[in-house]
Amino acid sequence: QVQLVESGGGLVQPGGSLRLSCAASGSIDSFYDMGWYRQAPGKQRELVANITSRDTTNYADSVKGRFTISRDNGKNTVYLQMNNLKPEDTAVYYCNAGRRFTVYVNYWGQGTQVTVSS
Repeated sequence: QVQLVESGGGLVQPGGSLRLSCAASGSIDSFYDMGWYRQAPGKQRELVANITSRDTTNYADSVKGRFTISRDNGKNTVYLQMNNLKPEDTAVYYCNAGRRFTVYVNYWGQGTQVTVSS
């Protein structure tokens, strides 16, 4: 059974930092591309950052220079280090794993809340 379990969310003041973790289990392995998405109230889910199976990274313009995505294949875990957090970063953050077989297979975690407020 495939599972993605996020952790590390919480309440932080503007300018603060958080590190999100996503532990993958089941058939998800190092050949999967991994990503973090977020969804704020009343808005569509958007890509924050992703990292391919070859460790190529991609970031949304709004988080470049502040967020860093990384993966530890030995632990089957992907991380999102978030620095200099802003109120507009407030959202539910979701972990995603995807890989193309004959079709593209896509899995989601349950989400973790990040709130940036003074």
